[in-house]
Amino acid sequence: MSRAETLRRALEEGLAPSHLEVVDESSQHSVPRGAETHFKVTVVSEAFAGMSPVQRHRRVNQILGEAFRAGLHALSIHAKTPAEWGSAPGVMASPACLGGSKAERS
Repeated sequence: MSRAETLRRALEEGLAPSHLEVVDESSQHSVPRGAETHFKVTVVSEAFAGMSPVQRHRRVNQILGEAFRAGLHALSIHAKTPAEWGSAPGVMASPACLGGSKAERS
């Protein structure tokens, strides 16, 4: 199973999201092809109601703790309630990676 699918399943089980996107952005970074180390998640869940953005991020990181221990390196988190998503669906595109040398990628 791919890391993306592992992340998806963990977030579905932990947050019962009404909307979930898991995007592997590893190819935009200086890592070997197929590394599956850099991801962006957009997760919309009623579970975030009453939580600050920091609390939401902590909850997602807690749910994905095993993935981090297994090699997940970077995670961009967009966590919204259904009401927030309804009034402003979508998220900004990720910025270009500024670290490492793209020439070193295998």
